[in-house]
Amino acid sequence: MIQGDRVQEFDLTVIGDGMAGTAAVLFALNRGLSVAWAGTGNPLSLASGCLDFLACHPLSARKTWTDPWAAMEALTRDLPAHPYARLRREEIEAAWDETLKCLNQGGLPYFRRPEKNIEVLTPMGNLRPTYALPETMRKGMEALEKGRPCLILKIEGLKGFSSQWLVEGLKERGWAVRAERVDFPGLEGRRDLLPEHLAQALITTQNRTRLVERIQPLIKGVEMVGLPAVLDLYRHKETVAELEDRLGLPLFEIPTLPPSLPGLRLRQVFERHFKKTGACTLFPYRVIGMEKKGAVGFQVHFKEDAVKGPRSRGVVLAGGRFFGGGLMAERKAIREPLLGLPVHQPLTREGWHQRDYFDRTGHPVNRAGLLTDDHFRPLDAQGNPAFETLFAAGSILAHQDWKREKSGSGLALATAYKAVQSFIERIK
Repeated sequence: MIQGDRVQEFDLTVIGDGMAGTAAVLFALNRGLSVAWAGTGNPLSLASGCLDFLACHPLSARKTWTDPWAAMEALTRDLPAHPYARLRREEIEAAWDETLKCLNQGGLPYFRRPEKNIEVLTPMGNLRPTYALPETMRKGMEALEKGRPCLILKIEGLKGFSSQWLVEGLKERGWAVRAERVDFPGLEGRRDLLPEHLAQALITTQNRTRLVERIQPLIKGVEMVGLPAVLDLYRHKETVAELEDRLGLPLFEIPTLPPSLPGLRLRQVFERHFKKTGACTLFPYRVIGMEKKGAVGFQVHFKEDAVKGPRSRGVVLAGGRFFGGGLMAERKAIREPLLGLPVHQPLTREGWHQRDYFDRTGHPVNRAGLLTDDHFRPLDAQGNPAFETLFAAGSILAHQDWKREKSGSGLALATAYKAVQSFIERIK
């Protein structure tokens, strides 16, 4: 933190601590830049842990793609204003490689098939396409593909996870699965449990031993055991290996509803990596304004009056849309709150939504955002870059519907990568 009148200077300020902001910090630090990072929401705790690239296009046809690169070719041909259309394949590949390398080295290995989307179980019992998933979920994908008989555990008191729905959905696909309930050691009789409660309980050897003892009578006739993603926050690889060894069967985790332990794992691995560099300062404050400083430079202003915002040569706006505060929805229009940048949006509020909530074409408000040039610099009202070293990345960008396209993580990583590369080119 920076208190009083002292103002610290950095190469780059990144605003937003979701996947796009986190990725921008990662790429900047890996290139030797000093970084100020501002954010307060910790939105990665809401992530499932699965990283999407691109799976659905066109949305009106509900077409799902196995090959994300073929999907990319179709999308950029049909939607030339989409952010993906401003990126080269080698830039997207480099963003994925650098991110997954960081996670693997940080003790959170991910699995992917570079040319193929994969299907992952959801807590509601259906399947959805993704591109990369934690190794702790990989065996569940393989069990599904091979039709191996599995036991799915329901933890008494855990919110947002229905083993019965999951089993019923999987049986319709011909998968031999059954569900059993267990009381979680150390939390017996409690209700409204969250994944982190269970992860905390597994810290003790006694509770891990008791969990194995409660599962063992239930595993007759199965080849794998699936359970909610609760197997420790910091030592999940060791915990999974220990439980597998004691049970004599492979285990796999299934994503839960937020708050998500795999999302928290992502956050803590990235932050550990950032601390090693010694070049990143996290300001746990909400940015409420920003001003231009000199020919090249910016200073941000925080809501907390006692804290002086950092100065930097460049800024990456990665605060997302409405949830993250990157955009503000008001009675008559959507606005960008920090610099008053123009926002691409429907002409009137009546045009924000379709009459049918489930309209196949989606809602126009979900494609609102900042227009940029090919370097991801936001444009002014005349269509020119608003500032030489101001960039935007992630879901704040216009002309994309990341949630329905199943493109959120890939879009965040690739646009953050390009924004940081563009900043380096500008300051050179």
